[in-house]
Amino acid sequence: MKMKKLIFTGLVASLASALLFTSCSKSTTETTTVSNPPLQIGASVSDLAPLSGSIKGTMLSGKTYTVSGDIIVNAGDTLLIQPGVKVYMGAGTNFAVKGTLLSLGTKDAPIWITAPNITKTDNPGADMTADPAYSGKWCGINADTSCKLLVIKWTHIEFLGAKFTNAIISGNKVGSSSVGIFFQNPNGLFVMEDSWVYGSVDDCMRPNGKFLIMRNTFEKIGAPGNGGDVINVKSGGSGDAAYNLIVGSATNGTKASNKGGSTVQTNCNFYNNTYVHCGYKQPNPTGRAGSWNYEEGAKGLAYNGLVVNCRTGLRICISPIADTANIKYGYNYNYGDSQSLLNWVYPAADLTIPQTTDIPAFTPAGYIWGQPMPVYTAPANLVGANKPMFVNFPLPAAINRLIDIQAVGNFDFHLQSGSPAIGKGNTNFQPLSIAVNKVPVDKNYGATEITLPGSDIGAYQSNGTGNQH
Repeated sequence: MKMKKLIFTGLVASLASALLFTSCSKSTTETTTVSNPPLQIGASVSDLAPLSGSIKGTMLSGKTYTVSGDIIVNAGDTLLIQPGVKVYMGAGTNFAVKGTLLSLGTKDAPIWITAPNITKTDNPGADMTADPAYSGKWCGINADTSCKLLVIKWTHIEFLGAKFTNAIISGNKVGSSSVGIFFQNPNGLFVMEDSWVYGSVDDCMRPNGKFLIMRNTFEKIGAPGNGGDVINVKSGGSGDAAYNLIVGSATNGTKASNKGGSTVQTNCNFYNNTYVHCGYKQPNPTGRAGSWNYEEGAKGLAYNGLVVNCRTGLRICISPIADTANIKYGYNYNYGDSQSLLNWVYPAADLTIPQTTDIPAFTPAGYIWGQPMPVYTAPANLVGANKPMFVNFPLPAAINRLIDIQAVGNFDFHLQSGSPAIGKGNTNFQPLSIAVNKVPVDKNYGATEITLPGSDIGAYQSNGTGNQH
């Protein structure tokens, strides 16, 4: 009798399981979407009072946080910012990161780290001396030598470069203007993807560690008369900057220099970036580049760059001299509205060698292979002759001065079908992030995607990959 009872109990359990499965099953015409909640680390950060001092834990989706003093992420701590958060930085405040900072926005819910109640002046030709983009409302994100990981995804970062009132981080100096984003651990990892930086007093960033900077948009970097590069890599920096749109930088869009004394040589792959109207705000342009640049012992690869109305083309510097034996470049596209712009596709007195893969391909008269570039006159028939065919950007530029366009605004820098830049890129090399630095592919703690070199020149690919803005 006892055996029969056990069998009966087992049958009931089996039937219950079957009924539960049936009741939870969907018909073949229904679909189920499983929503993964955003990552949370530690305790929630309260938004009830202005923030200042040591902070760790998670800033929660949908909340707005006000910062009244320097934010410090201590060594060993992590501060996570979830999608959709707004962080309003007070005047002169700073993110001082000794531990880990993760700003993990998404395409549908980007993060904003900005100064509140600022009206932008992006109309072409607006008075730059009154433009709040160059006024340095708050300092920036400054990571110390102890910071091992800084990840920024789908995040708007604006109005950078205020002067330090406290020197919390190594290398910061009271009274000096902040770099927008500063990373200085050669053994650490800095990842910045699919984000936007708008407005800085000086350099936008110095990623002096392992870095992956992909698919971002940079506008109004470097105040008039002050100079400023967008991605300025010094000694200890090694990585890839690719598929970035750079509009209106004061000096270089991307720059590599081995200056700084680290035992890790600067090694930068700059590929598939689009540079527009760069190099016109610096106070002393002589010997300074206006799009991209290698100098002072730096090495790397420079391919598939689209350079439009910039003050110079790719500069391989002779003084201080770059590591010319370990720099490879080509497949770069240069457009100029004027003869004077085309005369600086290969900067005079430097070591950039004309490449047969460049567009347009020409060798300046009087050039002797391997010698410094002479002052030359480019063929007049090349002026305005190779428009890249952007979806929406007037060429020749419909403005009085090239410096008057410093922001994306309503322009669209995707390539139209039939663009001469399509299919002309070099895809026969690997990103350093894969080949050397072994950057993890991880939605929270690494790269969402390491985008390989594209067959179309510039930041936007006709197959939909590349820059997503």
